[in-house]
Amino acid sequence: MNLLSLLIFIPLVGALVVALVPGERPALFRGIALAVTVIEVLLSALAYWQYVPGNPDYQLLEQADWITLPLGSLGVASIDYLVGVDGISLPLVILSAVVMLVGVVSSWTITQRTKAYFSLYLLLTGTIMGCFLALDFFLFFLFFEFMLLPMYFLIGLWGGPRREYASIKFFLYTLAGSVLILLVMISLYLSVMDPVSTAINAGLIELAGDFTADVRQLLQAQLANGQLNPSLIVHTFDWRYMADGGNYLPGSFLSGAGEVLIGGMPSRMLAFWAVFLGFAIKLPIVPFHTWLPDAHVEAPTPVSVVLAGVLLKIGGYGFIRVAWGLFPDAGAEYATTLAGLGTLTIVYGGLNALAQYDLKKMIAYSSVSHMGFVLLGVASITAEGINGAVYQMVSHGILSAMLFLLTGVLYDRTHDRRIDSYRGLMTPMPQYATLTAIAFFASLGLPGFPGFIGELFTLMGSYQSVYLPGWITAVSTLGIILAAAYFLWTLQRMFFGTTWVRSQSTLANQTDVEPLADLTARERLMLIPLALIALSIGLFPNLIFDLTNSTVARWLLAFAVE
Repeated sequence: MNLLSLLIFIPLVGALVVALVPGERPALFRGIALAVTVIEVLLSALAYWQYVPGNPDYQLLEQADWITLPLGSLGVASIDYLVGVDGISLPLVILSAVVMLVGVVSSWTITQRTKAYFSLYLLLTGTIMGCFLALDFFLFFLFFEFMLLPMYFLIGLWGGPRREYASIKFFLYTLAGSVLILLVMISLYLSVMDPVSTAINAGLIELAGDFTADVRQLLQAQLANGQLNPSLIVHTFDWRYMADGGNYLPGSFLSGAGEVLIGGMPSRMLAFWAVFLGFAIKLPIVPFHTWLPDAHVEAPTPVSVVLAGVLLKIGGYGFIRVAWGLFPDAGAEYATTLAGLGTLTIVYGGLNALAQYDLKKMIAYSSVSHMGFVLLGVASITAEGINGAVYQMVSHGILSAMLFLLTGVLYDRTHDRRIDSYRGLMTPMPQYATLTAIAFFASLGLPGFPGFIGELFTLMGSYQSVYLPGWITAVSTLGIILAAAYFLWTLQRMFFGTTWVRSQSTLANQTDVEPLADLTARERLMLIPLALIALSIGLFPNLIFDLTNSTVARWLLAFAVE
């Protein structure tokens, strides 16, 4: 069974089915979307079951020749359909499946243009899965770009009053990052050979199964000594081969020797900065974060859930897989500068969250701050830091989804997100208050919850890193203090004291939901499982670390640091 392909194409087929069904049939479209996302969760659970912890190699691989084009003296162009998982991508695949399912349940309140909405939502689901599963850079880039289209329309058509501005800003920021990634992708492709296909072309082996480590060493030696006919070289987008410095063509734009200079700077360093900026916009990192609060405020609740829960993680994944994974020399060279950016993001995001009166915008800035820990962990280039960064992405994905759902619950009842519009919500909404308290305490890093583990390991990695000065760790701890400040202050202002709501007129206009009614069955169905998942991975962090540890250890070999 092509398990990973099913994860990608079932949502895409579902999107096509919804688009082709005639007329507006909301119940049917919701049912199709729900069925597809339930299947995604089951398939991701099966992938987790089949995955072998402790094996650092890519597993569940699926590969097929897609495009092969002879280019004469320039060699052969080769693009493969290549998907697989390792300990870094599998936790994010499972996270994506869970968040997309929760997003569908949250979308039950969408009543306008339901065909278009659920078709775009399923298209987004498939492209997100493709991003985390693709091992061919070209294939990854296709999914990365296609992801912009449904997100643009989901914000622009179903968002708030300034939805057009927010959707265009999101699209332009992300597209600018995509252009930088595209330039580096092309440069890498022209600089790297596929050793297996090249060995077949050169007559060293007959079949791909005959390829061994000895053949690879012989082929790379011939390449380095100029003994390999250029017309026999097969260029590739395969990340596995791009990560091996022996596969780079001598004198090529991104050769490992770094002999190509642009403005006095080695081209590999410039390429690293280009991909870093591309993924920094997506994460996002200060000062490239300004699109995120606007997108969150204007997006409907389910889209905010997906945006914070999953899409931001593609930026962190790109750091690990592409920026540091393919340019370890540059990652080590600029570790202090990049960790400093992570620290700036942590503190700046926390200070902005503390200053907000809009609950949704506060959570958006808290996401900026928490994503700064991901950059700090990656830049530390330590086992603790990288494991902590992946864990932090999973933790934040669950908790941010929960926080935006809670914001949506309140907004559905009152159409008001201002923190100072509420007092004493504990009395009329005890279930809502309890789950909000759990989400707040988990997000601020209370021991026993995943936020504590993620931040602890990234700070440990930063402190132990041979690349980073101690002040970075010290300043980064301010993020924990700020998180406690803005979450506890919000909890106190909104839930304690005498019950009071600023705008009773908006409550009186609601006919479908009683004013300040507690959680409905559908809302409990979304929120309680997320709370249980958060508690589970907080108490048993090895559920994630058992997956990531061996892959991270192999990843660190490129830096000669354990």
